[in-house]
Amino acid sequence: MTSSLPLRYGTNPQQSPARVFMKSGADLPITILGGSPGYINLLDALNAWQLVRELRQATGLPAAASFKHVSPSGAALAVPLTDVLRKIYFVDDLELSPLAEAYARARGVDRMSSFGDFIALSDTVDLATARVIAREVSDGVIAPAYESAALEILKAKKAGKYAVIQIDPAYESGLTESREVFGVTFEQRHHDRPVTPGDLANIVTTDKDIPAAARRDMTVAWITLKYTQSNSVCFVKDGQTTGVGAGQQSRVHCTRLAGSKADLWYLRQHPRVLNLPFKPGIHRPDRDNAIDQFLQPDVTPAEKANWSNVFSSIPAQLTPEERRTWLDSLSGVTLGSDAFFPFRDSIDRAARSGVRYVLQPGGSNRDEDVIAACHEYGMSMVFSGVRLFHH
Repeated sequence: MTSSLPLRYGTNPQQSPARVFMKSGADLPITILGGSPGYINLLDALNAWQLVRELRQATGLPAAASFKHVSPSGAALAVPLTDVLRKIYFVDDLELSPLAEAYARARGVDRMSSFGDFIALSDTVDLATARVIAREVSDGVIAPAYESAALEILKAKKAGKYAVIQIDPAYESGLTESREVFGVTFEQRHHDRPVTPGDLANIVTTDKDIPAAARRDMTVAWITLKYTQSNSVCFVKDGQTTGVGAGQQSRVHCTRLAGSKADLWYLRQHPRVLNLPFKPGIHRPDRDNAIDQFLQPDVTPAEKANWSNVFSSIPAQLTPEERRTWLDSLSGVTLGSDAFFPFRDSIDRAARSGVRYVLQPGGSNRDEDVIAACHEYGMSMVFSGVRLFHH
């Protein structure tokens, strides 16, 4: 290990020189086993590692995150995959370990956003997980350890340029953190508050029935939002995020963004989409782009003309009625928010995407309006009392 690591450049190529280092002079908690990670790679890696470590600690299950631009495009626990999810995540031809299932979920939920991701894994990377990573377009991975066969696969990725980072799982940051902006130093306590069972105790709606699976999903939402650029909202189902809305100035815009991603995730499971007539040999990123475009309601004739490059025959898109009928079959979704809902509009939007459980800090002047909206839709809502802004 070393106390300082030089980087090719900072956030942009013109921001050079750049490095990461320990002010204390102690060794960095990371070891580079392959490739040469960049500035943004390391920001993703260190944020993503904290997320999966906390998910592992809170649930006891292996966890994975797929990060892009310092926010998760997906985060998930090792919950067994259905045959349909195995197919839409492109892993139906592989034997999967629990850790591989967690990464397949984290990567597969929003494949367009995860293109070129940085991966964080809570457990020792095994051969099954390395085989999933090897077939995806990705920049790097961080984990506490690697099996030797898995490490060889990862070190060979991108002709040896793939960033493979090992982090000391025992490392803890100091209680105080600081950073500079425009020559001004900011200092605050490191956000080390863990999720606790008490965070889910204050159920403010009439319906107080929140089953264990929904509480698990609220925990996934709580920890994911803690490491997502604010404002942020996420939808969670079966131990994985299904849509993350990050970095929006308006809370309802967060909800709309996350909800649209969650809708696309579920629409990809429609039988019509599962049986799209792709030409042989079409690569995964091209399939992802084609599926995303197929599911957009406003595709232009020029865009449809390009479908002949990927489809053996031009498929008929879902009608608005077919889309709505399919989306209405989804239920039991959890919605998490990193700060209070100032209006009921986010609840109205969430109802269209199968949301049954809501987790938020509470504290708005219009809390009663938001609670009333939950009552109208038959939702259960928890006030955690904990704001989760991350900047």
